[in-house]
Amino acid sequence: MKTLILLAALAAAFPLFSPAQSSAPYTEGPVWEMTLVRTKHGMADTYLKSIAKTFKAVMEEAKKQGVIMDYKVLYGLAASPADFDVLLMTQTPNMAYRDRARELLDPIVRKIEGDTKTQHARSATRLDMREVLGYKLMREITLTGGDE
Repeated sequence: MKTLILLAALAAAFPLFSPAQSSAPYTEGPVWEMTLVRTKHGMADTYLKSIAKTFKAVMEEAKKQGVIMDYKVLYGLAASPADFDVLLMTQTPNMAYRDRARELLDPIVRKIEGDTKTQHARSATRLDMREVLGYKLMREITLTGGDE
């Protein structure tokens, strides 16, 4: 009897998992990982020069190897003292990439930035230049028809 009830429950729930049933008004696209940075007063240019040697170099190599799809650095005025002024963005094909990100990126980072000790020393110098306010992971979507 318990088996029959379990089978009935599974059969009733199965259509909920069918992707063809989605009524979302969009299609899913690549994923963007973003780091929100607030540079300290007078340190924006110094920080940007620093990441041109590290972040840019790592992202260019990762893109060349097909590890990431794209990357962007956005810079602008902060809207308030608590706001970010630099946005570092990395585009990957899907969420599954996150499960392998470290495995894929660590060899590139070691090649460009050196061993862990060197990486930590470089990170420590950035503490005087910037504060990381947070991270965001968002999926790019393409809106489909506006029918209701």
